[in-house]
Amino acid sequence: MGKKRIVVIGGGTGSHAVLSGLKGMNCDLTAVVAMSDDGGSSGRLRQELGQLPPGDVRQCLVALADGESESLRRLFDYRFTAGNGLNGHSVGNLLLSALTEITGSADAAIREASRMLRIRGTVLPVTLSDSTLKARLEDGSVIEGESCIDRRCGNSHLPISRVYLDPAAVAYPPVLDAITAADAVVIGPGDIYTSVLPNLLVEGVAEAVRKSDAIKIHVCNLMTKPGESDGFRASDFLRLLGAYLDVDKPVDYLLANDSLFPEQARRRYERSGQHPVEIDEEECRSYAPAVVKKPMIGEGFCARHNPSALAEAVMGIVESPAAAPSSEKRPVCVLS
Repeated sequence: MGKKRIVVIGGGTGSHAVLSGLKGMNCDLTAVVAMSDDGGSSGRLRQELGQLPPGDVRQCLVALADGESESLRRLFDYRFTAGNGLNGHSVGNLLLSALTEITGSADAAIREASRMLRIRGTVLPVTLSDSTLKARLEDGSVIEGESCIDRRCGNSHLPISRVYLDPAAVAYPPVLDAITAADAVVIGPGDIYTSVLPNLLVEGVAEAVRKSDAIKIHVCNLMTKPGESDGFRASDFLRLLGAYLDVDKPVDYLLANDSLFPEQARRRYERSGQHPVEIDEEECRSYAPAVVKKPMIGEGFCARHNPSALAEAVMGIVESPAAAPSSEKRPVCVLS
């Protein structure tokens, strides 16, 4: 069986989990990474150097790093925790910024970092345009910047009506080529408004996903997020994807967790207003032909996907597309 071409659209820790699990599988991986971050180390470097934010790219590079490059992988992932100037910066972000200066462009810097880390796959910035992510709230007010949207320091009680890029951004051409050639497109998991949707806001990307013949899979988030997805059920994430892709049924499969959270971890998250995402299967079938439920929670006290379990579930779908129901009744597909 030939290698399946899989494109993972997202950014941050969500993409890290998918990519780190899939890199050992029989597939050709391409990560499409949002480029709208303006907070933390990325935000500081963006403001000081006028470059595109390196943070989500770094996480994807680290996830795909070859096992023989362990020292370099750990170096790229190392973050300073002391000092006035370096505190909070990751070495990988600094290296990507330096490589951008040396090579003259962010895409060349990513290619060079990919070579250094001998990554198993390809990491592509969704755009080389310098744009700001903005969110219009239900009352018409606007929040500027991914970090402000993420924190929701003000008006956190108001739902987000829509997010958009200002100025408009155009897709990095290899991204569109990768989506067109893909056997499968995996969307998420990740913060829906600040990691996932910013990719679809880039001109050309939503159209490429719509027109693609690839199997489309949305990996549902494990937890809701205060100020962003309060009270969201799985169908709400699918509804948003459909709205930004401009289709009624944005994906072929919803891949969702089917294991219980450890009680201690659950209480810890609920204290900060985060709750496990409810998988409302009947409503989900309005947006996706099949719902695949698998136990995918990682160990420990953080609500994170187990990369191996997530990757196995993705590959199970990709390698057996006939499992997707085609009838109008669209029954739920539960794999165990």
